[in-house]
Amino acid sequence: MTQIDLLIVIVYMIGIVAVGFWARRKITSQEDFLVAGRSVGPLLYSGTLAAIVLGGASTVGGVKLGYQYGISGMWFVFMFGLGILVLSLGLVKRILGLELYTVPELLERRYNASARIAGGAVMVGYDLMVSVTATIAVGSVMEVIVGIPRTEAILISSLVMVGYSVLGGMWSLTMTDIIQFVIKTVGFLFILLPAAIMHAGGLSGMHARLPVEFFSLGHIGAGKIASFFLLYFFGILIGQDVWQRVFTARSVSVARNGGIGVGLYCLVYALAGALIGAAGRVFLPPLAEGDLAFAQIVNAVLPVGLRGLVLAAALAAIMSTASACLLAASTVLLEDVYLRLRGTSSTGSIAQSRGVTLALGLVMTAASCAMHDVITALTVAYDLLVGGLLVPIIGAMIWPRGTTAGALASIALGSALVVLFLVLDGLDSDLPIYVGLAGSFIAYVAVSLRLGPRPNATGGTGI
Repeated sequence: MTQIDLLIVIVYMIGIVAVGFWARRKITSQEDFLVAGRSVGPLLYSGTLAAIVLGGASTVGGVKLGYQYGISGMWFVFMFGLGILVLSLGLVKRILGLELYTVPELLERRYNASARIAGGAVMVGYDLMVSVTATIAVGSVMEVIVGIPRTEAILISSLVMVGYSVLGGMWSLTMTDIIQFVIKTVGFLFILLPAAIMHAGGLSGMHARLPVEFFSLGHIGAGKIASFFLLYFFGILIGQDVWQRVFTARSVSVARNGGIGVGLYCLVYALAGALIGAAGRVFLPPLAEGDLAFAQIVNAVLPVGLRGLVLAAALAAIMSTASACLLAASTVLLEDVYLRLRGTSSTGSIAQSRGVTLALGLVMTAASCAMHDVITALTVAYDLLVGGLLVPIIGAMIWPRGTTAGALASIALGSALVVLFLVLDGLDSDLPIYVGLAGSFIAYVAVSLRLGPRPNATGGTGI
């Protein structure tokens, strides 16, 4: 990497930290720190939602799947876009009407505090693992393009991400996300995509030099597409990282219209990643590690200066997801687990939120140094989220006969089955989500029907 490219990346990093210091001045309450005062307008909302959805796994992982499977690699990111569209069209009005800070808070309103704590524990595991996948992606990209060891790259990027997250909370993330969204769009869609296709000889050259199945939407396999749907479509509908962004919108129209735009943007991003990866298959030698495809393509097709801009774009996509999920994990750990275990009904303080965010940031960094595959790590995260929480959360909103005992049984059995089959069948297996989701559904319905309906345990109005 040249000094010019490296200078671009350094300037980007410094700029992001500076935004964090600036955003710190806007934090006067816990609501400011966690949900940006519920006052974000359409431009900032769209940018921050797109930034959280399209992160390291969507960028590095999407190109990896394109490199391995061609056009059908788009299904991975496509499911994120589909989930955002459905969420925005059908659920945002109800979500905003609840005036929550966290998803597990909904479980307490419908069931009781025990369900909130159990759901919170699963949600923390999910969000922390997603932040780990993004941080791993930072390491893999910087290792190839910058030429520094992956562990050092992770430590440097984590220092930046944790720093601005602790300083400014959601306001910091919102302001940095809009910058990252612009950089990512320019670098990924308008620079890298056309450059990679041209380097491969254009679309006609790709057709001539790649296997015909690389241009089939079904090449990746029906089973993998189905698992992507279960994991990522449904995961988007119930993830704390996404809901926490929805909570920042100042109105239903901002959340709905902004979300529709972001959903459509995700579909374009999905196709772009698959095309970039497929183009790389034409001119790159066989790669032992598919996660390196993105960085290798950047090195192969871009000149000095543009390479640094696209690296900054990749870091923008990655760091926005990592910081968002870090804040989501710390919010849930504090509000839904720690304070509820202490029997405190009020929300935490800014100092507590900053302390928990810092502590989880250290855990995220350590875990990122120990793991490697971004798709596998993300699959584990969504296995836990969907297998453990999808059924009780959806049940809380649509099935009046669901009980607290049913919700607790659903969370416990679904999560346990996911973990068991991840151990037995491997981290990259599709089986854990099917078994976990089936067990969660059976437990919820069977236990709820056996014990019969019960009123809202908190004594509130429910949802």
